[in-house]
Amino acid sequence: MPRNYLYMFRGFLAVDEELFILFFDKRVRTFSYKSMEHKLRKERKRKMSNGLLQSIADNVIFVLVCVGVAVALFAIAYAVEKYVNKRDGITERILNTRKIAMIGLFSALSVILHMLDFPVPFAPPFYQLDFSEIPALLGAFAFGPVAGVMIEFCKILLKLLLKGTSTAFVGDLANFAIGCSLILPASILYMFRKTKKRAIISCITGTLVITVFGTAFNAIYLLPAFSKLYGMPLEAIIAMGTEINGGINGIVSFVCLCVAPLNLLKGFAASFVSMLVYKPLSPILKTAHISRKKSVDKVSHSDVA
Repeated sequence: MPRNYLYMFRGFLAVDEELFILFFDKRVRTFSYKSMEHKLRKERKRKMSNGLLQSIADNVIFVLVCVGVAVALFAIAYAVEKYVNKRDGITERILNTRKIAMIGLFSALSVILHMLDFPVPFAPPFYQLDFSEIPALLGAFAFGPVAGVMIEFCKILLKLLLKGTSTAFVGDLANFAIGCSLILPASILYMFRKTKKRAIISCITGTLVITVFGTAFNAIYLLPAFSKLYGMPLEAIIAMGTEINGGINGIVSFVCLCVAPLNLLKGFAASFVSMLVYKPLSPILKTAHISRKKSVDKVSHSDVA
């Protein structure tokens, strides 16, 4: 081969080699960027999916307290309902297939209302008002205290699965326990005698209990727990209330001026709406209710709430 052609051939090889290296380098870089982006996206997805589990691991003691409160409330509801059923001669199970189906329906309605919560002007923004106790109270009136507690529990469970927790589980425990402090007294009183007058007394009693219990529970346990788990000094939380209301200068004034009005409003709204809609819904709801003795069924239709 002539020398000049040989040099030309070697030149082409050199150029082709540089182009190949450049092309290969670009492909490697592109592949590296895409691989890194894919890994980051995968990691973000894993963190989001494990966010609830991570919160549980970080706050395991508080989660155990939440479980204990749920078990205690369920046990109280079960014991009372079992006693009333025995007194009235009811032999069916407390939870039958129809009841479970209705509990699922009311839980779905309750979690929708719970996720539509909104802040109130007289409390710091981490206090939210919602009307999720309305389906729970209706379900408790129709199917008993156990159903009411289960609706509250399923509501919180569904909310945690859908949105996770933004308050280290403190807000979720508060919503469950304080909601049950309205549902349990009202449904237990109403269960002993199902009349319109008893329904009004039950709702008033439940509203008073949710106001007193919710205020005390926040002051004694929830606010200190929130301060510890969320890493926010209790003085800073109180200062947030002072910015809204100058009369707040301590934890007692904080819960009296921020928490008590919130729970009073929640209890009143749930009771008022339930009293309005329960009687029209009663014929539909009672198709899934347990049949009682003839002596219980003798209550006149005009007296039934």
